[in-house]
Amino acid sequence: MNFSITIVLTVAKSKTVKLKRTFSLSSESLTFLEEVRRQKKAPSTSSVLDELIREQKRLSRRQAMGREITAYYDSINEEELNENAAWGQLGETQFPEE
Repeated sequence: MNFSITIVLTVAKSKTVKLKRTFSLSSESLTFLEEVRRQKKAPSTSSVLDELIREQKRLSRRQAMGREITAYYDSINEEELNENAAWGQLGETQFPEE
């Protein structure tokens, strides 16, 4: 089964230029996309697929950032760790209680 994403070379409201591509998807995937389209009352299946891709991209970026932060803290020595903790404690005293 082929799934076509029609892309107009004009700029849409979202200021995104869309390109036309054709993908072959399983009937299970197409059914899922249609279910999501109905649930979200999305204008098209293409818009659902585009949003799923954007969500995955955001998730991938967040995970990469998490790995970079972990690598940073794994690489610093005890002195730097203590200094970061001291700055954190100072920062906590600068905000009013809620």
